[in-house]
Amino acid sequence: MKSSTEEITPILGTSMAGGFYAGRVQIGEQVFALIVAPKAEGENSDCAWINNHQDVPGAKSYNDGKANTTAMADAGSEMATWANSLRIDGHDDWYLPSQDELEIMYRNLKPTTETNSCYARSGINLSAVPPARTYTPEFPVQTQAETFQIGGEQAFEEDWYWSSTQHASVSDYAWGQGFINGGQHNYNKSFEGRARAVRRLPI
Repeated sequence: MKSSTEEITPILGTSMAGGFYAGRVQIGEQVFALIVAPKAEGENSDCAWINNHQDVPGAKSYNDGKANTTAMADAGSEMATWANSLRIDGHDDWYLPSQDELEIMYRNLKPTTETNSCYARSGINLSAVPPARTYTPEFPVQTQAETFQIGGEQAFEEDWYWSSTQHASVSDYAWGQGFINGGQHNYNKSFEGRARAVRRLPI
């Protein structure tokens, strides 16, 4: 018997499984529906990736945010512990999105009408389903889900958000995603940024 996520193609931003449908991600051979948490319960602000600059080798996955978050929490990250402790609509498997999961959220739920960043490889995402190519100035466009547009109840702020992906070669830094124009940058782990929790459903 097929799951509900196989039987339908959800509309981006649709209420689903404790949050809102944000797209699809592939991790290994498995495809998942990515669910972003409600803003009121599942967004944090002014949080550091970790309160020191220790290397967290288990948090270097570009697509498996769940594994990254577990490694971060084990290393003492308050932000990761916060995500793991969330209980929303009966679900307790929330985590911090990886770099690729966070990009999918920007691509599909972009809050602004701003021109997109086209620096270097911005937008390339081999974990997205289907795999995504580089941004153009005009694409992705602002989401059609009104609740995720600027000023909407669920909209991402015009700010940058932490991913759970540590920089591969410089352990003092981790990756973040801008939600103004989609630029991805690495930030010192002690910087205070925003975080939005997610969960995922196998398809």
